[in-house]
Amino acid sequence: QVQVTESGGGLAQAGASLTLSCTVSGGSFSDYAVGWFRQAPGKDREEVGSVSWKCDRTWYKHSLRSRVTISRDDDKNTVYLIMNDLEPEDTAMYYCGADETWSKIRFELNAKYWGQGTQVTVSS
Repeated sequence: QVQVTESGGGLAQAGASLTLSCTVSGGSFSDYAVGWFRQAPGKDREEVGSVSWKCDRTWYKHSLRSRVTISRDDDKNTVYLIMNDLEPEDTAMYYCGADETWSKIRFELNAKYWGQGTQVTVSS
């Protein structure tokens, strides 16, 4: 049973940095592509970025690429989303999704396994 767990959200001030964590357990970590998504109230879910070990690639939403970084810790089966220079527009529920197929994450904005989400609220 694969489980995905996010953590690290909270309240931050504009200009601050925040690191979200996504732990994938119950499977072979390297088999999965992992995507970070967010959804603000009244808006569609959007992909923030994703990483595929198999394809050895990392993708970022163009408008965010100067402020976000995705990294991983294989020993902890964890993928991190590091967000810098936070803006109030970053306020959203952030979700982590894992799937064996990166294209599902990238082009369907979907994943086989999802976490429960972690709320990020940025105050001005």
